[in-house]
Amino acid sequence: MKKIAVFPGTFDPFTVGHEGVVKRGLEIFDEIIIAVGANPLKKCLYSVETRKKMISEVFRNEPRIKVDHYEGLTVDYCRKHNAKFILRGLRTAADFEFERAIAQMNRIMAPDIESVFILTIPEHAPVNSTIIRDIIKSGGDASMFVPSAIKLSDYKFDEES
Repeated sequence: MKKIAVFPGTFDPFTVGHEGVVKRGLEIFDEIIIAVGANPLKKCLYSVETRKKMISEVFRNEPRIKVDHYEGLTVDYCRKHNAKFILRGLRTAADFEFERAIAQMNRIMAPDIESVFILTIPEHAPVNSTIIRDIIKSGGDASMFVPSAIKLSDYKFDEES
């Protein structure tokens, strides 16, 4: 049976930290679905379709990566796609506490789905989508914080952001 993991997130934008977690996850899993969360409560800089396009460009030569989007509970999405694992990256102790609570709730709702955490490399610990978004909105150069396949100047902001 294929080991399928879902890597859920807003990915607004997808960072070098996210990329690192996915690449390392490929050493563990047969397939990873990068699931872009469409959360109407969050105000995103880029549309879901733009974020999917960015991520697809990063992994265009990796057949074991699929890029999709979803709304609702991550465990429901996992069940729908026969994924038994949720992949998450951890940068800090604060990330761990937040992700631990979510993982425990997911475990109660879906005992057959396991959360797997990968620590980011130290160089990626400060890389945070919120901060990167602020750099972009302020006209700064955020290119060093996103995968080289993503040319931020090629993408427009979401009309509602």
